[in-house]
Amino acid sequence: MAGVLLVVVLTSFLLLLPSATAMGQACGNAGNYTANGTYQSNLASLAATLPASTNASSPQLFANATAGQGGADAVYALALCRGDMADNLTGCGACVAGAFRFAQQACPNDKAAAVYDDGCVVGFSDRRDILVPPANNSVARDNSTLYEFFNPGNLSGDAAVVGAGVRDLLNQTAQEAAAGSGGGSTPARFATAVMDASASITDTLYSLAQCTPDLSAGDCLTCLRWLVGMVNATTSVRNGGRILVLRCNVRFEAFMFYDGTPMKRITPSSGTPAPPVPAPTADKRSGIKPWVIPLIVAPPLAAVAFCFIFYRRWKRRRNRKGNLRLRRKHANKLQGGDELDWEMEAELAEFSVFDFHQILEATDKFSEENKLGEGGFGPVYKGQFPEGIEIAVKRLASHSGQGFTEFKNEVQLIAKLQHTNLVRLLGCCSQGEEKILVYEYLPNKSLDFFIFDENRKSLLDWNKRLAIIEGIAEGLLYLHKHSRLRVIHRDLKPSNILLDSELNPKISDFGLAKIFGSNNTEESTTRRVVGTYGYMAPEYASEGLFSIKSDVFSFGVLVLEILTGKRNSSSHECGDFINILGYVWQLYEEERWSQLIDASLVPINHSAEMRRCMNIGLLCVQENAADRPTMLDVVAMLSSKTKILAEPKHPAYFNVRVGNEEASTTTKSCSINEMTISVTTPR
Repeated sequence: MAGVLLVVVLTSFLLLLPSATAMGQACGNAGNYTANGTYQSNLASLAATLPASTNASSPQLFANATAGQGGADAVYALALCRGDMADNLTGCGACVAGAFRFAQQACPNDKAAAVYDDGCVVGFSDRRDILVPPANNSVARDNSTLYEFFNPGNLSGDAAVVGAGVRDLLNQTAQEAAAGSGGGSTPARFATAVMDASASITDTLYSLAQCTPDLSAGDCLTCLRWLVGMVNATTSVRNGGRILVLRCNVRFEAFMFYDGTPMKRITPSSGTPAPPVPAPTADKRSGIKPWVIPLIVAPPLAAVAFCFIFYRRWKRRRNRKGNLRLRRKHANKLQGGDELDWEMEAELAEFSVFDFHQILEATDKFSEENKLGEGGFGPVYKGQFPEGIEIAVKRLASHSGQGFTEFKNEVQLIAKLQHTNLVRLLGCCSQGEEKILVYEYLPNKSLDFFIFDENRKSLLDWNKRLAIIEGIAEGLLYLHKHSRLRVIHRDLKPSNILLDSELNPKISDFGLAKIFGSNNTEESTTRRVVGTYGYMAPEYASEGLFSIKSDVFSFGVLVLEILTGKRNSSSHECGDFINILGYVWQLYEEERWSQLIDASLVPINHSAEMRRCMNIGLLCVQENAADRPTMLDVVAMLSSKTKILAEPKHPAYFNVRVGNEEASTTTKSCSINEMTISVTTPR
């Protein structure tokens, strides 16, 4: 759920926490200020000046301030940016400014609030206590700003071992943060760490811990240990999670969610304490003293350990070089003379490159029994490695309209993108004419397999559909704003939303995606329009203009399809309109929107949520890109049940016929793991 703003309102001090299943905001009873009064003016002053103060306060990325002369109208605020933003000072200020805006939108007129964003923490209050570091470890007894969130799904491996490893990782990270051992531009109370995968813990785990720098080392450690102590047997095995209060926070994930090299590398333990070593006793007959035994045993043990470590490093280095040689060896044999460039090799140094015979063995020589489906890229097969790991294999068809450019694009992109709502690419194979992508296997196929099938759509009740909408939104927000790359997907549609064993959505197929600069929010132009008609934004389909708002449009179409259970292109189900967008807008305007809800969801028991989602979907498909919200706005609207939404205008393609999806591309229907690359349409 990267990038989702968490808003928790500080009362005096009574806190209404949001639900544990979704990040959002809650507004309490701290009291309200008078609109256009002195308190609001003071708050606006802090919102304008505090972001600049955090920018200027490098390297600690921390600032506090007061507006007003005391009394009822004084406002006190503090802000702390994540420690890895030390080299991006303008980003820190932008995050703080955005947090202020979000707090005021989500909880209008509230005198006190705390906002947790991926990049910063902001708190303001009418009480000066917020600026005073708690004394005598009382910070660990303050629940007023506590927020917990843990990702759905569990890490693989033995639960006891994994749980012990996660707690050990967090505890050691907390110690590093409290000690303030980082040098250079590292903030005083900030640390990151990594625990490499091992035989006992199969996932590489990343962690972060941070305190406000005005806490002493002891108070910081106490605060962080208090948070780590909340990680129990259930939450310690989740795919990731975070616990935050205003002055300290911890987080762990199975993907690298911060910038820079981890400050500490932690070796995973077995997860169970080693049995105590019995104290040696003197052997009077031999005359060997107890203290002599370590001196005798230690040197040969050290030599063995040194040799083992040297061998492991040598073997790892040899394998890595072998992989690079393998890439270079096959680069010159690729169709059309394309080559794997050195930049790609450097990016994939830690990436699995499989030999073709491994793929053959895993898929039983691409047997028909293992075939899951076929898309524009080529056939997709289920496979299984000898150790039991199930995989989905995309094999480029020789007749495919896709080429090595799309293959390389997807590898380069998705290898760097890791989020719970993005499909995980395990590796690739490029050998002669063979170009293959290897993904995690997702047993529940793709979204279109459910929502457009009369027999299966009933398996997705409203709660599941809402969770899918929220998950897609969070995945897109990560791509647009919070990933190491800034990515426009350009081919978002139901067949590219895969569902895991718990029906959590994962965005797939990055062959057509585009990277853009972190500060670039403007439109770009292409002469090569790619994607799937019916999901393309009008400015992109007609003029080749694309931006993050292009993906927002596709997301809006998806939302309306999930609500109605109908394809956008099913004109025969849209009354007098030629697509679903205009039909939905008309019935929404006439307050007859409930007639559009998928029949499998009747009787309608969540009418307010459904109407709200329809409103959001229509806002996303506005004809003018400027009228569409960003994905940050969308996530905020989905998270808050109280936020007032704008009324949509008539949508795009109001009077334009959109052909059937299958007729507009050569992408065939592939229900299971259809991670296809849509055929491009040149202009």
